[in-house]
This record gives sequence, structure tokens and C-alpha cells, in this order.
Amino acid sequence: MSAEAAERLATFRSRREEAARSPQGFLSLVNTQWVTEPSSVWAAKGTWAPRSDGGSGLVVTATAEDGVIVDGALVDGEAVARGKDDENPSSIVFSETSTGTVISGSEGYALRVFYQHSEDNQNFSHVDGYPYNAEMVFVAGWEEIPGGSLVGFEHLKDDGEARDEVVPGTIVLEHAGETYRLSAFKAGKALQLVFADATSGIDTYSVGRFLFCAPNPDGTITLDFNYAVLPPCAFSYQYNCPLPPANNRLPFAIEAGEKQVMAINGLLHPE
Repeated sequence: MSAEAAERLATFRSRREEAARSPQGFLSLVNTQWVTEPSSVWAAKGTWAPRSDGGSGLVVTATAEDGVIVDGALVDGEAVARGKDDENPSSIVFSETSTGTVISGSEGYALRVFYQHSEDNQNFSHVDGYPYNAEMVFVAGWEEIPGGSLVGFEHLKDDGEARDEVVPGTIVLEHAGETYRLSAFKAGKALQLVFADATSGIDTYSVGRFLFCAPNPDGTITLDFNYAVLPPCAFSYQYNCPLPPANNRLPFAIEAGEKQVMAINGLLHPE
């Protein structure tokens, strides 16, 4: 085992845990509420409503006493909180320990509320993971799909309804004499591979794991499963994560990467 590779992995995992504990980290999310009509939102002050002009985000109505701050200004009346799909999303502050963001989706817009002293954050111990495993680094083939293709990914809370994601190519993985054709969708400048394997539900989180990767200039793609990570829904029930499609469910064990989110006494969210 390369000491340098193990050290890089340890640094990566330390930063992952630090990010999860942060004010808007996975562990701090206490509510995700879709707003389709004027309504209150649990753990947030003010009344929230869709924008009448069809623009990005939500409209909040609050008094100065509510203490809601949007983009640095105290709300006393109405204010627009732009969503994450806007090139300049709004910052929302409810208190010194509570903040918010607005996300978009098929249902419109939702307010997410983060609380730095959430129960999950207080109970969190660490993220359990496998030691570095050089055998879990694969160089796979990459077959680009001109214009991309749409692949339906079911999500944890969508009752079997699939959401189409743009898949720009196929990852061709050879292992133990078998060929696996995997689908990864675009996630910013990278590709997001949502996968399950023979460890899922036994040693690792049953829903599956994520691996972020990118094609190499020579037409290959490196899959370093030591950097496989747990989805946000492993940290907070308030996330709705994509599930691995059938072709991304590997029959062999990927004994690398993150395994489970641990509390002080056992799993943070027992399955």
C-alpha cells in the first residue's frame, strides 16, 4: 500500500467529515419543504410562497421581529430568496445557528432549513470506511454518446417515479471476465456514478454509494473506488437521493470507500 495514497485518502475523509458538520453540511439539514402555496415552513420564520412572476426562488413575508435576513438585509415586509438554480442564489439567515437555501425540482421550489445544533450533528461520531485498497482502482473504457442520452434514475422518496438525467457516455468496466456497462450522469464538471455492490446493505449503506469521476484524455476513465462516498441521505433523512439503476448494481464486492455514518453508539440512522 502506498503511504502517500493512504495519506491522501485520510485527508479527503477528514475534509468530508468537516464539511458534513458545517453550518450547511449534510448533518445540519433539518427540513426540506416544497412550497406550492403561501405557507409556513417548519423550523423557519415567516411565510413562504412561490414567486408570482415565475422567477427563480420563493417570496418570504416577515416582520423585523422575525429576524429573517435575505442577502444581508433584514426582511420587514416581502423579499425574494433566489434559488440554487439562479446564477446568484440568495443567502438566508434565521439566527446565529440556523440558515436556509432554496432549491428547485420537479415540484417547483423548496426551502431547506439548516440548524447547526441538529440532533444528527450532536449524535454524529464519524464516517466508517475501508482502508485504502489498491485493487479497487480500475481503468475502464469510456464510450461517449454524441449529444448524451436520458436515463431514468429513481429517487429514494419518489415512490418509484424516475427522473431523467443526462448521461454523456457509457463506462465499460471489465472485471473477472465480465463486462459491465455503467451509466453516470453529469454533476457539474464531473460525472456522478450512483452504484450498489455486494457490500450494499451488509457492510455499506443499503441505498448505494456515489463515485465522482471524469474521462481521461486517452479515452479511458479511472474508477478509484477508494473515493466512493455515502449519499447525503445517509447523513439526514431530509435528502432525497438517486438510486442505482439496474446496470449500476454490481454483483461483486467493492471493498473500498465510505461504509456507514456512525453515531456515538452504533449507526446514525439504523436501516
